Amino acid sequence: MKLAYSLIDWHALAPGLAEREAWHRWAQHAATIDSTQSLAKPQHLPMMTARRLSGGSRAAVESGLVLLARQRVDAIVFTSRHGELERNLRILTTLAERQALSPTDFAMSVHNSAVGSLTIAAKKPLVSTSISAGIDSFQQGLLEVSALHQAGYQQVLLVDFDGTIPDYYLPWLPEAGCNAPYAVALLLAAGSMLQCTTTLNTEPVSQPMLPQSLEFLHNVLAQGNSFTLQGERLNWHWVNSHD
Repeated sequence: MKLAYSLIDWHALAPGLAEREAWHRWAQHAATIDSTQSLAKPQHLPMMTARRLSGGSRAAVESGLVLLARQRVDAIVFTSRHGELERNLRILTTLAERQALSPTDFAMSVHNSAVGSLTIAAKKPLVSTSISAGIDSFQQGLLEVSALHQAGYQQVLLVDFDGTIPDYYLPWLPEAGCNAPYAVALLLAAGSMLQCTTTLNTEPVSQPMLPQSLEFLHNVLAQGNSFTLQGERLNWHWVNSHD
């Protein structure tokens, strides 16, 4: 499998990280996220919409709005391993306690609520997709981006995000190196700046210190010539030409 893109623009949000300068400084050190810090307040997201969104979705929609404000976007792909996990736990807890459900929680609990919120907030009825594929959610989203390029959509916005995993689920999930809300938004066109090939992963899958999108951004900003992201069944080998 071979993938290739040109990175037109990007924006990212994580605890303690918002401005480009901060992200570039982050890329010069170990790839970690300090979950004790706070997310920056949204600058583009309407307040009423922000109040309805969970932390990860809020970061995703804000990051998408930033790029939509300064670039042409032809289609959108959202990827998230866990989606609205916090909200769905509230719904299940409420049902278990035989209490009335929150209409907002019910309406916003589906996996594509974040990308829907983006197109509504931006007032742009763009073609959009929402994908969940375990630890490979980001990489599978890139496959969807390539499919959209082949279909004629020249500039595709990919936003990978997740929120905080509730304590209730931690005993059943591998220990996470990053348990904090984040979003990485990439505007991608067809090109050769970033090229990816795959090999079969024959080693036991180790829990990554960061989600794939944050590892990807760390390596790209650090100007690494090549790097590898481990997936569940494949290793994703990237070459960065810096063009």
